[in-house]
Amino acid sequence: MAKVIASSIRKGNVIDMDGVLYIVLTAENVHPGKGNSVTQVEMRRISDGVKVSERWRTVDSVEKAHVDENEFDFLYEDGEGYHFMNPETYDQITVSEDVVGDAKVHLRDGIRVWMLTHEGVALSIELPQKVTVEVEETEPVVKGQTASSSYKPATCTGGIRVMVPPHIGVGTRIIINTTDNSYVERAKD
Repeated sequence: MAKVIASSIRKGNVIDMDGVLYIVLTAENVHPGKGNSVTQVEMRRISDGVKVSERWRTVDSVEKAHVDENEFDFLYEDGEGYHFMNPETYDQITVSEDVVGDAKVHLRDGIRVWMLTHEGVALSIELPQKVTVEVEETEPVVKGQTASSSYKPATCTGGIRVMVPPHIGVGTRIIINTTDNSYVERAKD
């Protein structure tokens, strides 16, 4: 474990406070007009998922835990949780739903994700920037509506709601951004 100054803490870092691990959700350096600069951090306790807010002076030392970042392939989901496999070692790991979080709608068989682990325990997963999905439901194109650059709502694989251009129809494969579920382009396959 390494000591770092509070102002260098970033989202995704794992902090060790009194032997308890926390994953950083947000970190903000605040410079008030009067007084010392502080770092406000919102964290989630890894053991039970409780959110905690902390405030440190920017020059305070904080214990940063060592975490491993590895690629994993998503296999399947069942009553135990979400199952992933390391493509290099073929080791499998089961992850609970609270670790997967909002990423669960993007998980498809074989999708490759980055997983942060600490001593073999999964802390968080990070999706690829873009994924390909299929449009399952959308409104038909109305003639004459193509003159404006309006977008229409569409429901994609996994129930993901996306605003798509008028020329996109049911069955079309599109690429979306996983951070905000926005349309990027039509898939080229």
